[in-house]
Amino acid sequence: MEYISTRDTSATPVKFTDILLGGLAPDGGLYLPVEYPHLDDATLTAWRTLLAEKGYAALAAEVLKLYIDDIPAEDIEAITARAYTPEKFTSEEIVPVTKLEEGLYIGHLSEGPTAAFKDMAMQLLGELFEYELTRRGETMNILGATSGDTGSSAEYAMRGREGIRLFMLTPAGRMTPFQQAQMFGLDDPNIFNIALDGVFDDCQDVVKAVSADAAFKAEHRIGAVNSINWARLMAQIVYYVSSWLKVTESNDQKVSFAVPTGNFGDVCAGHIARQMGLPIDRLIVATNENDVLNDFFNTGYYRPRKASETQATSSPSMDISRASNFERFIFDLMEGDAGRVKQLFDMLDQGGFSLAEDTRMLDVIDEFGFGSGKSTHADRIATIRDTWERLGVLIDPHTADGVFVARDWSKDVDSPIVCLETALPVKFAETIKEAIGQEPEVPERFAGILDTEHHVSELPNDATAVKEFIVSSIEQTAVH
Repeated sequence: MEYISTRDTSATPVKFTDILLGGLAPDGGLYLPVEYPHLDDATLTAWRTLLAEKGYAALAAEVLKLYIDDIPAEDIEAITARAYTPEKFTSEEIVPVTKLEEGLYIGHLSEGPTAAFKDMAMQLLGELFEYELTRRGETMNILGATSGDTGSSAEYAMRGREGIRLFMLTPAGRMTPFQQAQMFGLDDPNIFNIALDGVFDDCQDVVKAVSADAAFKAEHRIGAVNSINWARLMAQIVYYVSSWLKVTESNDQKVSFAVPTGNFGDVCAGHIARQMGLPIDRLIVATNENDVLNDFFNTGYYRPRKASETQATSSPSMDISRASNFERFIFDLMEGDAGRVKQLFDMLDQGGFSLAEDTRMLDVIDEFGFGSGKSTHADRIATIRDTWERLGVLIDPHTADGVFVARDWSKDVDSPIVCLETALPVKFAETIKEAIGQEPEVPERFAGILDTEHHVSELPNDATAVKEFIVSSIEQTAVH
């Protein structure tokens, strides 16, 4: 299995472990496999038995083997066995699926150490990074950006690992107190929190700007943990497979997924699973008031908004107006025409691009199975209150975005819908209290987290300032 860039398919394809450590392609594009492996009926049947008998980690290993041929199979099995354990996840199933109401299920992705779905990929990524760096005798300085949950998941996955430093950018004042405490409360010498004066899209732009400086990236061995890293999406494919297996009894049954998303990473993994042949009916993109993706799937017009136009909402992890993973879908939509992809994404500086005049293209988008919807703060509050009072189930505001949109779509699809949970309610206590009149229960493992001392550096929205901070931090930690 080899990988190519979404912006230049003429370049020499590279192997998985090279893109694992590299992040963005040198041309600024995102890596994708040369072709998606195909899941036939026999494979799905075998995986159904495997999941039932050996569990999630064993299934994850089989999915990874389809995409990795430069790590021995037995090492992949050991890596997934370390990543997905009951010691790290509160459920032995790793990803339980429960019925919420008729035709609607919840895929519980928040059983990990930071109570967010990002743990599903980050725990694997930490194992992969440490494995490959050790094998090469190298070190890496990871630069990432977070709107909430990616940061804590990455930090808990990377803390204490040999040969790894992690620099995480956060939008100053844009995360909940719990999310800030999870990150800023860590005092590990290889973890560096940076509060940037801006919104998440600014943080993401700085990460891309630093990564685009090839000389700086090479000299300081800059890597990525954001969903621009293919390994993140590869890990997320697994829970689409496991959730589909849990909801169905035979391979001819289809399942739809409602996915709260701002950066298009979570739902992009579902798109890839569908391209592989997993029987997915609809992929329902659920956005909040920052509805750039919803606009695209309804109009064909993709217009990323400026930072000043990005609203601060009660589902803050989705307060994103420039979906970095969207390019991977557009590459597939353009049938691998990298030149056209580059042309389209170069237009973002002029405000965006439109496929609305190409009626054939809109039909093709529908053929990929996508649908979308949006919700408001009032919708989230009402959905949280309803699921709690009527069904006895407490969900976080991002999951509420998904449930709200899924309910609207349920009349248009014949398949059951699995709403992918985003985080546990404890991370968004203020919104939960507004919805149900009381704060959510704090799991024992998070007791006292809000009282921790914060360790964070404040920086301006400037890539040069971030580079200087990285260099200084590397020099200081190297001394010690």
